[in-house]
Amino acid sequence: MTDIRTGDDGLEVRVTGGVVRGVHEGATLAWRGMPYAAAPTGARRFRAPAPVSPWAGIREASEFGAMAPQARGVRLVRPGAALAPADEDCLSVNVVGPEREVGAPPLPVMVFVHGGGYSVGSSRDFSGHGEGFVRSGRVVYVSFNYRLGALGYLDFTRYGSDRRPFESNLGLRDQVAALRWVRANIAAFGGDPSRVTIFGESAGGNAITTLMTVPSARGLFAGAIAQSPPPDAVYPRELAARWAAEYLALLLEIVRAAAPDRVAASEPPDRLLADAATDDLVAAAVALQVRTPEVYPGAFCFAPVVDGEVVPERPFVAFREGRAHRVPLIIGTNDREGSIFRGRVDILPRTPSRIADLFARAPGHARQPMRDAYPDLPARRSAADFGGDYGFWFPSTRVADAGSRWAPVWSYRFDFAPRLLKLVGLDATHGVEMFALFDRTDVPMARVITSLGGYEEYAAAGERMRLLWLHFAEHSDPGPAWPRYDERTRSTLVIDAADRIESDPRRARRRAWDAFSPALAG
Repeated sequence: MTDIRTGDDGLEVRVTGGVVRGVHEGATLAWRGMPYAAAPTGARRFRAPAPVSPWAGIREASEFGAMAPQARGVRLVRPGAALAPADEDCLSVNVVGPEREVGAPPLPVMVFVHGGGYSVGSSRDFSGHGEGFVRSGRVVYVSFNYRLGALGYLDFTRYGSDRRPFESNLGLRDQVAALRWVRANIAAFGGDPSRVTIFGESAGGNAITTLMTVPSARGLFAGAIAQSPPPDAVYPRELAARWAAEYLALLLEIVRAAAPDRVAASEPPDRLLADAATDDLVAAAVALQVRTPEVYPGAFCFAPVVDGEVVPERPFVAFREGRAHRVPLIIGTNDREGSIFRGRVDILPRTPSRIADLFARAPGHARQPMRDAYPDLPARRSAADFGGDYGFWFPSTRVADAGSRWAPVWSYRFDFAPRLLKLVGLDATHGVEMFALFDRTDVPMARVITSLGGYEEYAAAGERMRLLWLHFAEHSDPGPAWPRYDERTRSTLVIDAADRIESDPRRARRRAWDAFSPALAG
């Protein structure tokens, strides 16, 4: 194990690249903004992550690194915290651990992958701090940034040249690089590299189910937790190529609007991508993201691609055929995932035209059972549930079914909703568990949603969930009270004011989806 030298001004640890100095934060020790790969800038834009560039002396590790470039919006950061800058030089990792005696046994490690639709978010979001887990004294907590939007999740490989080659699945490659950094360095922070649990929510949940099928990630984690994942949001190269072409047209339009005399309409794609300003890359990404749900109902333009290399096949196929990494998995969704997706970038198939498109593609015999399952379609509530089930719940049940044939799986559904969320029709919607799970009910948004009651029950549900996650990280199972999932019983933990176990919840709805969407059913 690498020596850890403590002093009044922090901690010095040798990691890949050099020595870093962390800080004391109450009863925890934190090292933030440490590079896990070289800066993906200049000639390294749209390239796979490269090894860390060494530094001389001691590097301060007291502040978060820059966020990946993204459209600015509401960030769920610690109250009073300033926003971190956004920069293409964003590949940094953070480690937080409890203060412990020298020589104490190494602790399990929990690595969190932030969500945000692969287009926004960062390790600086409130979940990236991880104090709720670390204060238990039972784990070392890791979070990191990875490339987002067009810089991380569009496939421009066909536009590369000998002089400017481009690679695919860059955000996913970043995640693998971060996990390799953890494997190589976490012992220096008191963590056990053989007991790493990866977990994430939303796009972070998709990262978890995808990483479980990525050959280069094999052996880098011992357990996985996928919260509200859209596991089927991994697309073939042909569709990814269409999005890349559409993006290039949007980018050229934006660049030429600013400098028509300097950029030709026939600008070579490799030069356009390599030379464009970061802000223009982000603006084109937002434009593509806004139009995608209408043109491609049910699809997410920023997502992993089946490239035959990093992602050799659809993740569901890997789960079904036993080629996914056979590690224990917790997977689940919230009661009404789709109710919050409204406004400018509504990515789910919940408008009448998008729903009609899916019905037109479904087998004729399956359409009436689906209408029976959602009798008020396309009314707002039924449409929200239809879209949320399409994107999150149903494909998660398919992963649980297939994965349970080869490795231990536990399934959950988070049902608790504070009174205000029920009154406004959101209920237990996408992401609602995160404030409670991370013990961040002091975040302004959490205060708002509990302002009409339910605070104590909400916090308690999050604490029970957190204890299950900690037990899983320690023992590779969440404890004896939660039965394993299999295709016979489909036992599911329902987390509510009082938790309960249900067998095959929403059976009729699941069977309707089995027939309606055979592509998702596999």
